Amino acid sequence: MSARDPNCPLCREDGGTVLWRGTHLRVIEVDDADYPGFTRVIWHGHLPEMTSLSTRGRDLMMRAVYTVEQVQRDILAPDKINLASLGNMVPHLHWHVIPRWHGDRHYPDAIWAAPRVAPGTESADWHAKQAQTRQLLSRYRDRLVEAMNALLWH
Repeated sequence: MSARDPNCPLCREDGGTVLWRGTHLRVIEVDDADYPGFTRVIWHGHLPEMTSLSTRGRDLMMRAVYTVEQVQRDILAPDKINLASLGNMVPHLHWHVIPRWHGDRHYPDAIWAAPRVAPGTESADWHAKQAQTRQLLSRYRDRLVEAMNALLWH
């Protein structure tokens, strides 16, 4: 594992609620009221880019990202899933796996863009979808842990 940077928030802290932790990476839940199920896959060592990893490390990282995406599709059934590895603000290798729905606050733009829907003006359908998704989160978390544990054996 590579060194840690004491100034890096992803070296100092988990970065959210840990759903699963392995030798090389962790999967965390992001606390974002607008995007239930928003998950990050974070490499433990302080590396900035995918090409900083060995081929085996890159494969492990992407298999974890794909596993999170598949579990989101299976359990949360979003309209779309966004995958992003930016690192502009925190240059520590991590992937965002974000379930998206038509009518969410930023749709069809990235969640970091200016919102298209102001707080308090969301549609009734959006609120119903949010409530339904929140009811599925416990099942999502459990299935994600199962899937990540299975990933280690394949």
